[in-house]
Amino acid sequence: MKIKAPVVAPKAEARPVSDTHHGITRVDNYAWLRDPDWREVMRDPQALSADIRAYLEAENAYTEDALAPLAGLRETLFAEMKGRIKEDDSSVPSPDGEWHYFTRYEQGAQHPIFCRNSAKGGDAILLDCNKEADGHEYFHIGDVDHSPDHRLLAWTADIKGSEYFTARVRDLATGLDLDDEVPDTSGGVAWDAAGKSFLYVRVDEEHRPLKVYRHVVGTAAKDDALVYEEKDIGFYVGVGKTQSGHYLLVEAHDHQTSEIYLIPAHAPETPPKLVSPREHGVEYDIDHDEGRGRFLILTNAEGAEDFKLVEAPIATPGRAHWRDLVPHRAGTLVLAHVAYSGHHVRMERRDGLSRIVIRRHADGTEHEISFDEEAYDLNLSPGYEYDTVGTRFSYNSMTTPGEVYDYDMETRGRTLRKRQEVPSGHNPDDYVTRRIFATAEDGSQVPVSLLYRKTTPLDGSAPCLLYGYGSYGISIPASFSVTGLSLVDRGFVYAIAHIRGGKEKGYRWYTDGKLLKKRNTFTDFITAGEHLAKEGFTSRGAIVAHGGSAGGMLMGAVANMAPELFKGIIAEVPFVDVMATMLDASLPLTPPEWFEWGNPLESEEAYRYMASYSPYDNVKAQPYPHIFALGGLTDPRVTYWEPAKWVAKLRALRTDGNLTLLRINMGAGHGGASGRFERLKEVALVYAFALGVSEKA
Repeated sequence: MKIKAPVVAPKAEARPVSDTHHGITRVDNYAWLRDPDWREVMRDPQALSADIRAYLEAENAYTEDALAPLAGLRETLFAEMKGRIKEDDSSVPSPDGEWHYFTRYEQGAQHPIFCRNSAKGGDAILLDCNKEADGHEYFHIGDVDHSPDHRLLAWTADIKGSEYFTARVRDLATGLDLDDEVPDTSGGVAWDAAGKSFLYVRVDEEHRPLKVYRHVVGTAAKDDALVYEEKDIGFYVGVGKTQSGHYLLVEAHDHQTSEIYLIPAHAPETPPKLVSPREHGVEYDIDHDEGRGRFLILTNAEGAEDFKLVEAPIATPGRAHWRDLVPHRAGTLVLAHVAYSGHHVRMERRDGLSRIVIRRHADGTEHEISFDEEAYDLNLSPGYEYDTVGTRFSYNSMTTPGEVYDYDMETRGRTLRKRQEVPSGHNPDDYVTRRIFATAEDGSQVPVSLLYRKTTPLDGSAPCLLYGYGSYGISIPASFSVTGLSLVDRGFVYAIAHIRGGKEKGYRWYTDGKLLKKRNTFTDFITAGEHLAKEGFTSRGAIVAHGGSAGGMLMGAVANMAPELFKGIIAEVPFVDVMATMLDASLPLTPPEWFEWGNPLESEEAYRYMASYSPYDNVKAQPYPHIFALGGLTDPRVTYWEPAKWVAKLRALRTDGNLTLLRINMGAGHGGASGRFERLKEVALVYAFALGVSEKA
């Protein structure tokens, strides 16, 4: 191994504070790392308390010192990853009337350029994000949405990493922004039919998206009209539009309940009309079939665990009037749907593999688009148009670079529009992709997607990077990765554990990995690692585990539960201080999260169960793998003090000499560094760590 801990590690001072709930007292020695004025820090990183800044900077310096022997490897990895990206790439133009909209990148540029063209003329630049990012340490584009009449462009950007987006409006005739400036939005907009106003969500001081406003172009943001206010702080609010463009949508939801309001896009001042009142545990999503005068609704109502599709009249869209269109089929999870003038398209997943199903409105006939590989990633791109027979989808696998197809829903013809280029070269025949299954203690079959070179020995000698997430019903695709190849080409087996808490095997796969079944997520991941070792893909103690955000919580949990299985742990923006966060209702995301993890304030059962796995609370005196934790100072989702506290406690209690490293990006948030190449540098950093601890550097 080329990396070695410097002699003197930073040591966080223990300043014990305690709290008591349900007669149980917790002691936290490192709570002081949470800045008392953290809200201001999110807006202005310079507001961070001096003692906390000094500690975080000392940790960053220590990490750089420890990883200094890998500097050359980091540069090599970055060059490899960058070499697999076509720097002057562009997307396939998406039609909207006479215009075709697309994004492109220029050689060496970090950020996208939004463009359009038409048969009447060449390409026109609408928004060059590289120019907008100039002078900002951080820049992240949110929404870029042209008005229906193609005159204006609404665009949003975050320049701190704290996910407060400012919305602006650009006149596409002049290329100049108007005086409109709408601060503190959640990043999304929805135009009315005339292109005179748009809906947006304003984020409050607690970073909660609870209010929808309508901004009229040419007026001051302070005069914007309040359209909807959510009273339940456990809900999120968003805005959207039906594919037909006839209705604006106000969508309120938590992780298991939803409620939607409709506003006619041609009369945006109309008060929102409720589709169906919220019912705990009932989710629904709506689109509009103009020709048949109905709404098409995706829902899990009436026990449809894996969701079904129903129809409802325009005048009376409430649940009492819902009629089954595509009945519930257990084990076939309907993921999304979109309505065109003549067809209804849905994405669904069965046995862990996705497919697209096309249904003709006129006669109800259906056909599907599916693929033959053992593991792949399939995505639907609805586009801008409604009155069309064309849709678009993209396909890739762990060995196959991305392909974009236009599909004629009537003739069933598909046209390849783009194949991802790998400038430095890529031969899919050099690699093997597989999907295997590990048997959990309760008999559940846990899917694991694999990628390795054909020349990699499967005798237990190969190191393995095992990735996992397992929360919120998010499924991790078996997709092509220009970064993962750098590990695979050095002899690693790259594995993704599709553990409970995601929806890879249906909705129950999600519910069996949340609340009082959350431990299934962690034991599934351990089961996957043990199975990989048993089958010779790797060996115990040769696995580097990798996860971020809620997947970072997974990393912390498995490090406590099975430290001997892993050589290293990479935890990016890790949600590891679960107890403290879920006990603090003032934090931005805590109330909405209670339906995912449980509410330890109200329930002693939830408290005790959560305390049994909360990574920070379960750190103890034992050997641990090498651990590398990364966070962002302005992250509103997983606050910087979570990884900072975790590392401080690990370093104080672990009984071995392995590495404990922390890197806090002092100018970024949850998504890490902004810009496509800066993010690659972060990936190169963590992969260098994986190679270093695995003695493959």
